[in-house]
Amino acid sequence: MSHDTHGHHESNLKRIWTVFGILSVITIVEVIFGIVKPDALFLNSLFRLNLLNWLFIILTVVKAYYIMWAFMHIEGEKSSLKWSIVAPLVFLIIYLVFILLIEGNYIFDVFHESQYKWIF
Repeated sequence: MSHDTHGHHESNLKRIWTVFGILSVITIVEVIFGIVKPDALFLNSLFRLNLLNWLFIILTVVKAYYIMWAFMHIEGEKSSLKWSIVAPLVFLIIYLVFILLIEGNYIFDVFHESQYKWIF
């Protein structure tokens, strides 16, 4: 009547360390780019946002997706359930980034090109 759970425990432990390693590498890359700020990424822009910020947005979305994939156990579900959870989140994240960029650029233009002065 004894159950061998030792093998199952090791695979979970290995999985946890793998997820920890992947998330740590992505975070370390973000920190290094934040400290170094390479001119190729910092001085060039796409849609009025520098490429370094785009890199941070993309890496943050990748980390959020991987956390959801690993810790919410989405990886073991059926394809239809995966897409019913992942697709709305991807759409909403893209929409949020779009709205933030549009509104941020508008506010920047208002303060930059008008008589109002920056007070913050």
